[in-house]
Amino acid sequence: MLYFSKLRIISVIVFTVIFSYFAISNFVKFDDKFFSKNINLGLDLQGGSYLLLEIDNRPVITQKLQAKIIELKRYFKEKQITLKNFSLKGDTISFETTDNEIENVINILNDKESDVNTYYPTYKSHEFDVLEDGNLFSLNYSRYGLVLLKNSSLDQAIEIVRRRVDEVGTNEPNILKRGNDRILVELPGLDDPNRIKSLLGKTANLTFQFISQNNEESFGTEKLSFEDGSRDAIVSKRIILSGDNLVDAKPTMNSQTNETVVSFSLDRVGAKKFGKATSTGVGKQLAIVLDGKIISAPSVREPIIGGSGQISGDFTFQSATDLALLLRSGALPAPLNIIEERTVGPDLGQDSIDAGILSLFIGFLLVILFMIYKYRAFGLIANLALISNLFLLIGILTLFEATLTLPGIAGIILTVGMAVDANVLIFERIKEETKNEKNPIIAFDAGYTKSRTTILDANITTLIAAFILFFMGSGPVKGFSVTLGVGILTTLFSVYFIARLLTSLYVVKNKDKEQLLK
Repeated sequence: MLYFSKLRIISVIVFTVIFSYFAISNFVKFDDKFFSKNINLGLDLQGGSYLLLEIDNRPVITQKLQAKIIELKRYFKEKQITLKNFSLKGDTISFETTDNEIENVINILNDKESDVNTYYPTYKSHEFDVLEDGNLFSLNYSRYGLVLLKNSSLDQAIEIVRRRVDEVGTNEPNILKRGNDRILVELPGLDDPNRIKSLLGKTANLTFQFISQNNEESFGTEKLSFEDGSRDAIVSKRIILSGDNLVDAKPTMNSQTNETVVSFSLDRVGAKKFGKATSTGVGKQLAIVLDGKIISAPSVREPIIGGSGQISGDFTFQSATDLALLLRSGALPAPLNIIEERTVGPDLGQDSIDAGILSLFIGFLLVILFMIYKYRAFGLIANLALISNLFLLIGILTLFEATLTLPGIAGIILTVGMAVDANVLIFERIKEETKNEKNPIIAFDAGYTKSRTTILDANITTLIAAFILFFMGSGPVKGFSVTLGVGILTTLFSVYFIARLLTSLYVVKNKDKEQLLK
């Protein structure tokens, strides 16, 4: 029946008022601490930068294979099995064994419980494919071993990228995985991506190595260039300390030289290593190497045992800040290359907002005029429910701090049409019921009840499509599916609670009139 209890009426009013307040908070700033959330504008509306990064896994694969050679040597030595002539060519590890040990090596490498060639039961594959030619063995990453390595490297890179972007203070960045070797970075409100590009393009692999006294390269040393390109230096390959031991780094001013420097502090293990190295290396030059380039090479005048130090160089305050940021966020597992870049200006974003609002206003106005013309007072009730529906939709998006994109606005416009469609179905059904039923209250109640199945079928099928778009789509498609899905739920609420409540009040008050719905 068209009866609403007082509790139900109060619940509908309170629910509508609360979410309307959330919606209005996007346009009017309330001076309170209760609610401070807003809808975030996407890249296409706010403007900003879009970067597609590709991770170069070759250094990671090489590093892992080198570590695997050391692991194989140690493991087979413990098993007292002779392996010799290890070599790494491309992505292949090669080694030889004696003729009487061939069977043992094959069994160890192909065993599902192998400690040096992990077996993945899910994929029914080992980490490495083993090829045997007499006493010569070759190991290559298997298909799934390579996929897992790349996924692990990508997950680590995404975390480092997120730290670096967050340190810059970009508002609501969107950092997503694309495949197993690409990262999508969307930075709304950032129209100059040069600084971010320079931060993301650096691996930030920091090491401390002593400069050799020799003037020529030899075993255990390598030639590295200074970052400014002024000269080269012969550096020991032995790494005294790496960036993994850094706890914090920040830009400061050296009061003695009045230069901008980067001050760093080390963890307990790093402080112990650094103190021991500088104690035995007094008088030597300590090269501070970042991504294969020497930043500075100060002389060690006394042991540094406090677990802290300074990196000096020709830094501006901005470059020192960026270096400190890179060191704090950690080193990338592999280099990142920018393969696609787009920048959306704020003016273009504002044009999109204006166009979306204009189209929503025109569509909304035409729907309102049509409903009033077609259904008179009930058309007005449907329009009030439609306005409430918009407030509910925007309020829910605000509560979850959703990101609104141009396709999202399209989803809102579609919701307006679907909300009216439900009311049209109900009113046309009521017209049919009033022809056979003299009691208007029973006729109106039957109209709502008998049209429910059709309305639910239409909206549930659309909701299923919205779920599929959300889970299978990406970027703009997800924005459209979110507003469409939430819009369907608010449409059903506004039709069967708000519009039905207003309709019941009107019908009960005017039940003695003839032809309530023409």
